Amino acid sequence: MFPGDQRVEHLNDDFYGPNIPLDDADPEHLFRIAASSRIGVFATQLGLIARYGASYPNVPYAIKLNSKTNLVSNSQQDPYSAAWYDVRQVVSFAKSSKLNIAAVGYTVYLGSTFESVMFREAAQIVYQAHQEGIPAILWMYPRGKSVVDKLDPHIIAGAVNVGSCLGADFVKVNRPHSVNPEAYEEIMLAAGRRTGVIFAGGEAVSMEDLLSSIYLQINRFGAAGAALGRNIHQHPLKEAISLANAVASVIYDGQAPDVARRLLSKQ
Repeated sequence: MFPGDQRVEHLNDDFYGPNIPLDDADPEHLFRIAASSRIGVFATQLGLIARYGASYPNVPYAIKLNSKTNLVSNSQQDPYSAAWYDVRQVVSFAKSSKLNIAAVGYTVYLGSTFESVMFREAAQIVYQAHQEGIPAILWMYPRGKSVVDKLDPHIIAGAVNVGSCLGADFVKVNRPHSVNPEAYEEIMLAAGRRTGVIFAGGEAVSMEDLLSSIYLQINRFGAAGAALGRNIHQHPLKEAISLANAVASVIYDGQAPDVARRLLSKQ
């Protein structure tokens, strides 16, 4: 997954500033990368897809149905992110635009005092999407004053449990702070065989660490894929495309990290 929903979630923090190329300030940079790389889906808001999608009709899109900014801190109020659109509108947009809407996505903040509202909204989205034959991805993020450690593998496994109960085809979660294999084992066991787990890429890291981490997630722990945003788009276009394709060689072709690095150096 190539996520671009951070243009709302993180405002402009990820797209303009020191060590971020000016390419990244333009929303179309994301579409250029998605159109020229081997990705599963490009996940972003419907409004952005409506603006740029016609110029990039071959991209598989996942429409993110809810988003919120990072301006209101958890110390002020527990997080809540209401849906902007419903599945019926997504289907209508897909028909009228003739774009490849491959999935819908929604974020649930597990542990928020508003979690019950988001649970119901997520359940309805998943149900309606499945009635239309559309896969549903749930971002399952423990957040709120009651959450002591959002990267605790035990609570991440619990978030996966909830995502499975909501019927998600895939759950996107943060990587646990522990690199102990038992931490990942608990998370993957919670998913079972019928719910795919996608680990978020997180903050920018070195190419070596990125490829090695993804290789372990896929081949050792059984993740269904990886979600990479900043680690891809915070690069000039040619470099971002090459990096995305190197990641794809690990995920889709089973290449070892050192082989993927050599492929990257030749591109």
